[in-house]
Amino acid sequence: MKNPNLARLVLGLFSLILISCSSAFEEVGGIDGDTSGEGPSLEETVFTDVSYGTHPQQKFDIYLPSERSSLKTKVILLVHGGGWIEGDKENMSPFIDLIKEHHPDHAIVNMNYVLAGISPAVTPAFPDQFLDIDAVVKKITAEKEQYQVLPQFGLIGTSAGAHLSLMYDFVYDQEDLVKFVVDIVGPTDFTDPYFSENPNFQLALSLFVDQDQYPEGTDYAKAVSPVFNVSSSSSPVALFYGEQDPLVPLSNGIALEEVLSTYEIEHSFTVYEGGHGDDWSAEDLEDIQEQISLFIELHLPVNK
Repeated sequence: MKNPNLARLVLGLFSLILISCSSAFEEVGGIDGDTSGEGPSLEETVFTDVSYGTHPQQKFDIYLPSERSSLKTKVILLVHGGGWIEGDKENMSPFIDLIKEHHPDHAIVNMNYVLAGISPAVTPAFPDQFLDIDAVVKKITAEKEQYQVLPQFGLIGTSAGAHLSLMYDFVYDQEDLVKFVVDIVGPTDFTDPYFSENPNFQLALSLFVDQDQYPEGTDYAKAVSPVFNVSSSSSPVALFYGEQDPLVPLSNGIALEEVLSTYEIEHSFTVYEGGHGDDWSAEDLEDIQEQISLFIELHLPVNK
């Protein structure tokens, strides 16, 4: 952003920059290097920086397990944080290591999306970033035979990536391909006083929302807030929040938990001491790993 004052405004209000929420997880190894070749094989394979659109940031990496099959190999999709304006799929690498160790029969897709910005022109986040997830899901689904995967997905998002994942499931997953969402410190309610009482909120929101893609008269704060988009068809959600999070107030987690309960959506809700994930204890990090693993086994099992 070349306009420092406006950049500070956006960063100050939507300051959900990824604070090592994922990097705090234990790294347990992974695939070294790329494997190229024509078509899928039954060997463990990774393709990096696969394009799913024309923008240079519309790329994903896909990790394919050995002995995979379009009849059984389900997909875990990772969505990084960074306040919608920063971050990279590389931030989610520890989750790849975790999944590969405990769920070696799943495919993993680690995606980038087009980041919002104001220079050289305004690039809004919403709904474009929701639609980027949709484009990845549709590409994987269309190419399931090439990759030898079964297009059923679990979404794991951190911070802004958790917000995007929740919104994708609640609003855009019309074919019910998403079977669960893991929400790690994701913002869920932009009508929360933490956001709405900031005097610059409306200006910042106007920069993040492409108003041409919403009906006239839309309440944008509600339209892009997961708590106002839950329905009876929403997928199970695992929620993880910090008790003293200075970036995403705990009230956002509580609000989503209450709405999920109202709609009788299966979910879990865990609150840890500390803030936005960077200061969670080793015991808490171990607990979240175990809970994510159980959520995968329960809602996205691979039948051998």
